[in-house]
Amino acid sequence: MGVVRFRPVSPPTLVDEVSALVADRPDLTRVIIDGAPPTRPDVLADDLGERLRLLGRPVLRISAADFLRAASLRFERGRTDPDARYDDWLDAGALRREVLDPMGPDGSRRVLPRLWNAETDRAARADYVDHRDGVVLVDGELLLGRGLPHDYSVHLWLSTPALARKLPESEHWALSAFARYDAEVRPLYVADTGVRADDPLRLAVLDDAPV
Repeated sequence: MGVVRFRPVSPPTLVDEVSALVADRPDLTRVIIDGAPPTRPDVLADDLGERLRLLGRPVLRISAADFLRAASLRFERGRTDPDARYDDWLDAGALRREVLDPMGPDGSRRVLPRLWNAETDRAARADYVDHRDGVVLVDGELLLGRGLPHDYSVHLWLSTPALARKLPESEHWALSAFARYDAEVRPLYVADTGVRADDPLRLAVLDDAPV
């Protein structure tokens, strides 16, 4: 087992480092920002998008929450089934087909930014977007370990006690889904940038993953 080393960073420094890396690499077009809801992966993705635009990379923001399955499929085993949240909520095939594959090396660059409105449980009726020479930033939860094609990933990790504190009590039924994710996927270590985020103002980037 190798030595695990973490490097303290501020949120602005994390944005600076990741955005500079992506801006300098034209082959990095599909970036996944992954984390449980309390880590606010959407906020990090928004901040990265703003910085990348300033650095000259066009950005299309995508939320995995807009690629959920219909309620009849998500809640087939009930609204509070942790395994369903892990396995069944995200329409990974649609996210791959409509966003990630088109932005791949031989893709059409024709992207559907939203598929499903989970609040109304209806199709989002979004128009396709031509997004050439740009980056798609996809935020969401439980995204790694699914075989979703991407070029760079960031995972915002919370310890079990921190997640239990920060997740609303009404969502505690999902704690076992995130525990399963940590055990099966080990997202902190498989992400290109793994970030400990127990303290949102004092982050720590994993510099050396265990072998």
